[in-house]
Amino acid sequence: MQYNKLSPEEEYVIEQRGTERPFSGRYNDFYEEGIYRCKKCNAPLYKSDSKFSSGCGWPSFDDEIAGAVQRVPDKDGRRMEIVCANCKGHLGHVFEGEGFTDKNTRHCVNSVSILFDSKSKCCKNHSIAYFAAGCFWGVEYYFSKLSGVYSVVSGYMGGDILNPSYEMVCSGMTGHLETVKVEFDSCEITYEDLVKYFFEIHDFTQVNGQGPDIGSQYLSAIFYTNLKQKETAMKVLDLLTEKGYKVATTLYDAKEFYKAEDYHQDYYLKTGKIPYCHNYKKIF
Repeated sequence: MQYNKLSPEEEYVIEQRGTERPFSGRYNDFYEEGIYRCKKCNAPLYKSDSKFSSGCGWPSFDDEIAGAVQRVPDKDGRRMEIVCANCKGHLGHVFEGEGFTDKNTRHCVNSVSILFDSKSKCCKNHSIAYFAAGCFWGVEYYFSKLSGVYSVVSGYMGGDILNPSYEMVCSGMTGHLETVKVEFDSCEITYEDLVKYFFEIHDFTQVNGQGPDIGSQYLSAIFYTNLKQKETAMKVLDLLTEKGYKVATTLYDAKEFYKAEDYHQDYYLKTGKIPYCHNYKKIF
């Protein structure tokens, strides 16, 4: 992977885990609307609506974009370091229990570790991705939590019968998989981020379904909409193979997507329940 060229000061902070002087950073007293990215690899890290004034002398955020920041115990044995989950570049430290915001969390970040993209630069046209990972209730639940994702719809894809019903798909005779349609802003979250997250929220090694849900309609699959999406998905599959996983996920060219019945949409939000066969497990 190719990274951005860093200045000596940036290398000191990002590579050698140094700290910039308090109140000296560009983003300490900065509150424009947009996205903060990693200075080393450009990965999206924080949204502007999570930034707040703590008076500490460094940019402060009370939440990160899901999966973007990794916590690592500091060598001093007291603090918790935060690094970019993508490139492992040093960002700063995270503190909890200070009471600055309702989330009770403060990511204390060096300005030289991040870049800012204003809202005016963000994509106006949302992109679309399709994922199948077992029961669409749980898949929808997890994808809807991601910053940069604006819509997640449960439905069916992959079969040949027009306008299938839930009962028809559950029969296993239509060829459809329970699938979610994810609408996202690629300026806030990349397709590769979505693919990696997809693999982190289900058991992609299970060949006959997902968890207790057994059947062809519950298989793991990615439906790509163009060649670039296909190449990205294949790259992530190769990474998983290198990590020693036996991946059961298949790739297909996207076909007609049929929205599922209304009672399936936002199922866990409506019922107050939690997914029974999906959970998040950090892999990348």
